Amino acid sequence: MNQQKIGRFLKELRVEKNLTQEQLAELLGVTNRSVSRWENGNNMPDLSLLMELAKFYGVGVDEILEGKRKENHMDEQTAAAVENVAEYASEEKARLTKLLRVFLSIDLALSAAALLVNFFEVSGSLASFFKGFSGGVNFGIILWMLIFLSRYGSKLRASKLKMLSKLKNRKEGK
Repeated sequence: MNQQKIGRFLKELRVEKNLTQEQLAELLGVTNRSVSRWENGNNMPDLSLLMELAKFYGVGVDEILEGKRKENHMDEQTAAAVENVAEYASEEKARLTKLLRVFLSIDLALSAAALLVNFFEVSGSLASFFKGFSGGVNFGIILWMLIFLSRYGSKLRASKLKMLSKLKNRKEGK
């Protein structure tokens, strides 16, 4: 996949519609800087945005990903499958973002509570237990975020989906 070629094609399509980067960004609900990065080949739009761009420009997602127009467009079944994948990717991203927010909230609450225990110099076995517990939970959450937000996290999620698919196929007797 050549991002530079894709970027030139996206720019060509936008110019054909007589739109500025700002106008396109407003239509898609992104920043004009994002559009600029796509067109310069520095970044790629999310899959859901690729679907929107393809519909808006009247081309197939496969054409955008190849950076040129084709004679044969993507058939409806393939387009529907790509649309489902894009929807799933958006839902998965939203789910992970929500989970990340929950963990960050827990982390911040425990950190604040531990700071208060230290600030007021509370002592005793319960205070010691709480300090150790909050430190362990904080460490675990930070480690989870580092792993899950890295490229290894995406590999772990892909492995999970593969295993779930195999289990589903076994249950269905395939």
